[in-house]
Amino acid sequence: MISYETHVLPNSDYYVYTPSTLAEKLFFYPICTGSFCYESGYHLQRESYDSFLLMYLLNGACQVTVGDVSMQAAAGQLVFLDCYAPHAYSTDSGFEALWLHFDGPLARTYYEAIVSEKDALLYPSQPEMFRKHLYEIYDTFRSKKSIAEDALSASITEVLNDLLTADVIPQTARKSPASVSDAVLHINKYFYKPITLKELADIAALSPYYFSRVFAKETGMTPHRYLMSTRMANAKFLLKTSQMSVKEIAFRSGFTDESGFCTAFKKQEGKTPKEYRHSNC
Repeated sequence: MISYETHVLPNSDYYVYTPSTLAEKLFFYPICTGSFCYESGYHLQRESYDSFLLMYLLNGACQVTVGDVSMQAAAGQLVFLDCYAPHAYSTDSGFEALWLHFDGPLARTYYEAIVSEKDALLYPSQPEMFRKHLYEIYDTFRSKKSIAEDALSASITEVLNDLLTADVIPQTARKSPASVSDAVLHINKYFYKPITLKELADIAALSPYYFSRVFAKETGMTPHRYLMSTRMANAKFLLKTSQMSVKEIAFRSGFTDESGFCTAFKKQEGKTPKEYRHSNC
């Protein structure tokens, strides 16, 4: 879509997206993405826009304000904002940017980890790769390609892992976060099937022991707990949106029997699957 904002040039465009309910529970997902050319005099101030913003400056400069703090962003730099909070950005000279508003279950965790260690203004450690991932997300919508939510999530994960590990993990050791991302993506796609620790470790090209350590460091959960959480999230979704029996939901969520599923569900949620289905949660 063409932007009609004041001081945004006509060759700018953006695209909005509504994720599936399952993607909202399991993935990182785009909310809107665009490529804008801003001219001198542009100013945006918002109290809130429920998302997180990644804005990569291709050229020019802009002034960013978060709370009482103002920062100057330049070409090659990334602005990473929590748009749930008040924020503003403007320019006196003009700039061009690729940007992405996104969200997801781990979005705030990533944001806080990245910004607390660094700042809202960042230099990606691999700028060309970073730009490539942002552009691929944008181009998916611009070129009207089929939407694969797991692939979009993987691209956003790559971007966030690059920011999280920049200047902390040496370039020669940067395989681990991407490998964990591949394993997470595998779980998100195949959680309804039997998945072993060795299978995930092989995907990451790591030993099971080292993979478990790296996975826990990156996600805050063991691989088994992450798998179980994903299965439970799917079960909760089906309980609220389908008329499937509890037994069928158990099997479709990766559990081998109804009894084990009900026990695990009661332990996590404090109520049985049937009680959850008829509750207001």
